[in-house]
Amino acid sequence: MKPGRGPLRPVAVASLLACLLLLTPVAPASSAAAKPPPQNELDKLTKQAAALNKRYRGQVQSLEEVRVQAKKAADRAAMLKRRLATAEREVAAYAQQTYMGGSLDSAAIFAINGDPSSVLGPAATMSHLATERAQQLQRIQDLVASAKKAEKAAEDKIDNLKKEIATLKGKRRDIEKLLAKYGFQTPGGAEGLTQRMVSVRNAVLGQFPMPYGYGCLRPGDPGDHGSGRACDFMMSSGGRMPNQIDLERGDALAQWAITNGPRIGIMYIIWKQRYYDVRTGAGWRPMSDRGSITANHWDHVHISVF
Repeated sequence: MKPGRGPLRPVAVASLLACLLLLTPVAPASSAAAKPPPQNELDKLTKQAAALNKRYRGQVQSLEEVRVQAKKAADRAAMLKRRLATAEREVAAYAQQTYMGGSLDSAAIFAINGDPSSVLGPAATMSHLATERAQQLQRIQDLVASAKKAEKAAEDKIDNLKKEIATLKGKRRDIEKLLAKYGFQTPGGAEGLTQRMVSVRNAVLGQFPMPYGYGCLRPGDPGDHGSGRACDFMMSSGGRMPNQIDLERGDALAQWAITNGPRIGIMYIIWKQRYYDVRTGAGWRPMSDRGSITANHWDHVHISVF
């Protein structure tokens, strides 16, 4: 301290600390994330899953379920990573603007010897800006933690998809025997359905009333509806939860399909956010939320045939 200057007052100290905080560089939060994003691995596995579905003549439900879970996790990880990058850019730009603006003159801080009102306004502004930046830094720290957690979750789901692909490849001989047993049919006739699907549909209609109707062929659909090997039997007017009587009729239809499936060539059933795939022999397995009553198969029983 030079002779003739009084002691540094508290407001000056607070202002100086605020200034230093504003000029503190932001550490790059994502520098450690050098490994490829989960989406890269998921893209490779999705191609393998598509090849397996083609080999096994239709979407394998256990494989599709794990793939959907992995995609959701990878999408969330990518979204958080984008939010983190945006937040880092905002804070970096904010710090640069503060530095370039020179919001409080250091000579004025050390010149305070009497009434501090001349710098009280700038000091208060600096304090507010420092608080705001501290909140932004905390937001980045929270995003870093969330992004790391999401990426770990995505990696776990992708590992599950790898295991499911390996399991299905290991069952190749058993599944090929099933496919050989039922043979291969192509769509025919005006309805665009395979003869097996026509037979199964007629058997269902002979056993169960269908007050809400049914739908089978869906031109352009990449799955079994597009190839004439699937029908949806409605248990409500569509998009609405069935009442108790309709739920019980859906349960009865699903059980009938399981019981008679080996005889008439049913490949899998989806009902009430669950699937039963004859090729995997795993019984009923839960399906993750697909976003709606219809997508979750609460308003219809889906039946696909070999």
